[in-house]
Order: sequence, then C-alpha cells, then structure tokens
Amino acid sequence: MSAPRRLTLAAVTVASVMCVYFLYDNLEPSLALSWTHFNRASSWSSEILEPLTSEPRRHSNRTSPAPSPSPAHARNEPTPSRKNILAKPTESPFIGDSYASQNVTPLTECPDGIRSLVAESDFAQLFLGNVPVLQWLTHATPDEYRRLSRYAGANGWGGLSYQTLSDALAYLNSSANAVMFDDWKRRADSSGCVRCAVVGNGGILKDSKKGKEIDGHHYVFRTNGAIVAGFEEDVGFRTTHYTFSTNTLMNSMASYASAGFRGPPKSQETRYVFLPDHDRDYLLMKAAALRTPVEQGRDRGKDPAKYFGKNVTSTQLKMYHPDFIRYIRNRFLPSRTLKTKHRNIYRPSTGATMLLAALHTCDRVSAYGFMTPQFKKYSDHYYDRKYRPVGFFINHDLKLEMNLWQRLHNAGLITLYMRP
Repeated sequence: MSAPRRLTLAAVTVASVMCVYFLYDNLEPSLALSWTHFNRASSWSSEILEPLTSEPRRHSNRTSPAPSPSPAHARNEPTPSRKNILAKPTESPFIGDSYASQNVTPLTECPDGIRSLVAESDFAQLFLGNVPVLQWLTHATPDEYRRLSRYAGANGWGGLSYQTLSDALAYLNSSANAVMFDDWKRRADSSGCVRCAVVGNGGILKDSKKGKEIDGHHYVFRTNGAIVAGFEEDVGFRTTHYTFSTNTLMNSMASYASAGFRGPPKSQETRYVFLPDHDRDYLLMKAAALRTPVEQGRDRGKDPAKYFGKNVTSTQLKMYHPDFIRYIRNRFLPSRTLKTKHRNIYRPSTGATMLLAALHTCDRVSAYGFMTPQFKKYSDHYYDRKYRPVGFFINHDLKLEMNLWQRLHNAGLITLYMRP
C-alpha cells in the first residue's frame, strides 16, 4: 500500500473514532453530580420546590404566591433547545433536588431569628424555608407515594409498601404531629424567640460545666446514646426532643449499655422524633402510638413501652419527612461519597439531621457536643471511661459536617460550643 493511501486510511480511522467518542460522550447518562448546581438559588412552584436555578431568592417569614412552572420545569427537566438536546444531565436521578412545599406560618416574630439572618448569609441560596421538616397523615397520598418511591432509605419511600406507610402515618393525625413545637404557647416568654439547645454526644462536653446553660433553653434536643444520669453538670438533664432511627436506637442500647444507656429519656415533655430509613421505623412508630407490640418485621413482638414508657401518647411522636432529609443531603451536605458506589447508603448523620432540623424550626440555636477541628483532643463521647478516637464510616461524612458547623457558626446562624 502506498504512503498516500496509508495516510488517507489513517485519517479516516481517526475521524471515525473521534465521531464515536463524541456521540458516546454526549449520549451516555452520567452518574457524576454537578456540584456547582447546589450553589445556585432555588425557584418555586405551588406544589414542588424545584431544582436550583441561577436567580437568587430572598426568603422572608411570610409566604407569598408562587408562579406556576412550565411543564418542562415541573418535570425537573431543561427546556429542549438545539444546544442541549444531547447535553448530559446535571444530576443523577437519585439526587431528586425537588421537594414538597408547605405554607409555613411563623411561630414567632423574633426580630433577629435564623430566618431573617439567613437571607443575608452565604446560605441564602441553599435554604428553602417551605420544605416540610416533618411528615404526618396529610402526606400519605398515592401521588406522593409514587413521587417518593423513587428514592430509597431515608431519602424517600422506596422499598416501603404503601400499606405500611399509610397505616403508620394514620396515627400521626393531629396538629401536634405536624409541628416541632406543639407546646410553644405554654413555654413562650417575653423574648418572643424560640431558643434551642442541640446536644451531641461528643467528648468535648466532658468537664464543660455547660449543663445549666443547656437546660436554660426552651427546647433541648438529644440523639442516640444520650446518657444524662451522672453527667448533668456537663450536659444538663432535660430532653424535649429525642431524635433517632430504630436502627440507631437499637445499636445505642447494645453499644452503650455498659456506660449507662438504658434507652431514650422518658418524661412528659419529651417528644420522640423518628428518622425513618427503613420500614422498621414506621412499624415501631405505629406500635408506640397503639401501645402494642410491633406486629411484623425484624422487631416483631418488641414492646415500645421499653423505649418510650407506658404512658407515651401519639401526640409525643413525630417523624422527619424524607424530602427534608434528601434536601439537607443535597444542599448542605453533598458528600463526595455520592459519586461512589456507596452513594445509596450515605445520609447525614442522625445528629446532623437533628441540628439542621433545629436550624429550620428554631429562632436561635446553640450546638453542644458536635465535632470541631480540635476533635482529636477529645474522646468520641463525653461518657467514655477512657480515650476513644472518633470513628469514621462511609455512610456519614463527619468531616464535611464539621466544616458545615464552622460555616454556620461563622455566619451567625448557630452558636457552636468550642474550646480553645
């Protein structure tokens, strides 16, 4: 073969390869996340909070009518054009950066509360004030079930039967189940602001002498292995909101029994806030509301009175909405784990969910016992008998959470307890 013919054949071959590469690169769905997507502001529809767009929105304490979306916008899709027909999607389907919306009537008129401060902070473009924090009876509809069944674990209702869902949420049927602070009228004071202490279990609280300060808030949030007895001087003794999943509760009772953890706090003021990442949570919640043993599943036969006391009522039970959990994952804690094969097991830690729920419901938030950059100086828990380093696991991104607490503190949205 002559040299000119060989050069011509080589040129044709290269051109063909480049053509195939171009088509593949533009048609193959991408699993990579567009992280800049989570740094733009949000647009709104009347029913669904839509994906982030380029126009910032300033939030206020008053709800205003929202514009109706175009059909393409409502489907969380770009409007087709000659330029983007072959474009890669900006997010993976499991991300689902659109959420249910509810009208939120401000509980207070706190003049310098979080909602007024966030509008002037770096978080203004991430913060959606109308995402439901809690789920209850009104959310258990066939349409919502179809929408949320696309997302697994704590991020939706995937793997959960509609029967199990509707049977459980039927018992979250009062106004007390729909709001975080159902007894605020009794607690309100002249400050006009809801003050919350959110207490993690970090070793930084040991010898802190913060107990009285913690108990001085209107509401005190705790989670998982929250041992109070014997540590009141450092961590206080009140618990108004206890956050857990059935899995983390059972694990805490097994892991921290030797340190004195016998189960969740039991008092008349305590509300039990389920973080649902499995059907176990719906089944246990229903059993607690009925004061009967769990009727099926892994925990069949277990008595909820062991965990919540014999006198617990359904008005003391609350459950996080999966849209809220997916929202804080997507916008506040978008870990690099979401780009890996472990993406389906990643979620914000139970403590992070609790703290961000407080950020969205309280006027002022003080955080204690959460990880700071000096975490290696302190044991994993304040009740550890000897030093135990913090454990890191793939299902949570604790260092990302630590960085978020620093940013929220620096923005004046929370007050984070730190030591020199």
